Amino acid sequence: MPVLALISAVVVITIEQLVQWRYGMAGLVGLLLLTIGIRANSPRCSTAGAVLLALLVARPAVSW
Repeated sequence: MPVLALISAVVVITIEQLVQWRYGMAGLVGLLLLTIGIRANSPRCSTAGAVLLALLVARPAVSW
C-alpha cells in the first residue's frame, strides 16, 4: 500500500508541474479548482476548473 501511495503522489506532482509549465498559473488554478471540486463534491467548483482548463487547452485553436 505505501508503494501505491508513493507512486500516486509522484504522478500528481508530475501532472501539476507539467500543467504549470505548459499553461502557467492559470492552469494551476484550474487544476486546483477541479481537484477541490471533485474532492468536496462541489459541481460549481469542479465545473469552473474544468472550463478554465478547457479554455487554456483550446486557446491556440480559437485565436483570431
